[in-house]
Amino acid sequence: MAGVGSLVIERDKCLKAYNSLALPARAEYFCEVSSVIEIRDALAFATSNKLSVIPLGAGSNIIFAADQNGLVMQLRLAGIAHEYPEDKRVNTVDVTFSAGENWHGAVEYCLSNGWYGLENLSLIPGNIGAAVIQNIGAYGVEVSDVLVNVTAIDLLSGETLQLDKKDCCFGYRDSVFKNSLKDTCIVTAITLRLSRDPIINIGYPALAKYFLNVERPYSPAMVGDAVCAIRRSKLPDPKELANVGSFFKNPIISKSELRELQNKIKDEQEEFPFYNFKHDQVKVPAAWLVEHCRFKGYRRGSAGVHNDHALVLINYNENQIDSSSGDLLALADEIVSAVKEKFNISLEMEPRIYGAI
Repeated sequence: MAGVGSLVIERDKCLKAYNSLALPARAEYFCEVSSVIEIRDALAFATSNKLSVIPLGAGSNIIFAADQNGLVMQLRLAGIAHEYPEDKRVNTVDVTFSAGENWHGAVEYCLSNGWYGLENLSLIPGNIGAAVIQNIGAYGVEVSDVLVNVTAIDLLSGETLQLDKKDCCFGYRDSVFKNSLKDTCIVTAITLRLSRDPIINIGYPALAKYFLNVERPYSPAMVGDAVCAIRRSKLPDPKELANVGSFFKNPIISKSELRELQNKIKDEQEEFPFYNFKHDQVKVPAAWLVEHCRFKGYRRGSAGVHNDHALVLINYNENQIDSSSGDLLALADEIVSAVKEKFNISLEMEPRIYGAI
């Protein structure tokens, strides 16, 4: 164990408790940081020891495929601040969240204060920092819809970076932090612009169906509760079954490709589901593709597909000391190959894989 200032740095740290798949990979060095000063101290330690840096949030969207060389830095930055516009006629509020705040906790905090726009993103696992990296989204809303800016620290210089929404280059489950800025900076805070007027967004099919038998008037809190109920009915709690939520992104294909697929399955008397995306593109539910390749409930070694949700891959060996990602990644490859063969669609994984660095 070593120290830099107030920072405690551990050696050969087991990461099982720090990832929702409960994979017992080990970190060469590990520290928890709760301030920008501690981040800079950790970066100085990494630089002086020629170590790579692996930022870690809640660990709900990562797969440790091997022990991690370098310094694994868990972000514990906490704090929420808000600012109202000078123009009293503008009924919004800018809320700044530190990167270590829990995402769902942030959604509930905003609801309790009468700040609206995040209800459809209720119960998404993980912390604030990862939300913008992944551009999390659900039930017709993405975090980029309400983002004002992102604050980050450059890993090499330690300097503070400020990126506005345009700089973030958001796409479907995508951002600049997964591309040109990948592994170059650490998100420390984000600012969201929310409404102080109630927003009711129930256009997404599953939400619309949920509210068919719900008496009006609807409230943002009711929308949040509905999203939580739907998610709980579909997705297992990682504390009970080790998983990273949805394992694959919903593929985006052209309308001409869609027509080919619709013609292909005509004889199977199946409706090929899709959602309009943008221009001449549509989004296809990955869960439907996986299920129609007969993987729901399928097991491969210590890994398996959830019985009720085809996008959730489970590590059933979480309580074993020799648990590893091998069976899980082999299962993922098997699913990708089957979907490609049957539908000629390439599935893309949502979680990031960290192998040997």
